[in-house]
Amino acid sequence: MRHPDAPAPGEPLGAHYDQCFGCGDQSRGLGLSARAGEGVSVTADFTVGAGHQGAPGLAHGGVLAAALDETLGSLNWLQRVIAVTGRLETDFVQPVPVGTELHLEARVTAVHGRKIYCSAAGRIGSPDGPLALRAQALFIEVRVDHFIENGRAEEIDAALADPDQVKLARAFEVNP
Repeated sequence: MRHPDAPAPGEPLGAHYDQCFGCGDQSRGLGLSARAGEGVSVTADFTVGAGHQGAPGLAHGGVLAAALDETLGSLNWLQRVIAVTGRLETDFVQPVPVGTELHLEARVTAVHGRKIYCSAAGRIGSPDGPLALRAQALFIEVRVDHFIENGRAEEIDAALADPDQVKLARAFEVNP
């Protein structure tokens, strides 16, 4: 269920951590920006750039999987849980050329205990454009200790020392 304090439909979710490859302010990252959707769903747009190539002129499959994973991970904002990717199964339906704008949509399909099941799709050019890729995922709810115990000490210390408490809370709120 959508948490009562979740962002309203249409609201941008912003980066959960400024160093995140998916949604952070990284020069070589995806720069993905998600918006809250209806129910427990999110949408995001991603333009495939030249630095995202695998084969000449085509998006790298790992980059596309990362865009889906980031979009799926954004669902955690709507449930107000801390969760990490446990499994990500991706189907590549058709090649995605460089310069393509992908419209991504993800939704939670079920929750059982700490397990959050969700799905996503990426469409070319518009929200109802041709299907390019899709995914099924399992996220596992964790405690903030998961990141503190497993992250590199220098990044954890920097995040904890940040005087911007909103930034600090967001850094640990969802899968970095």
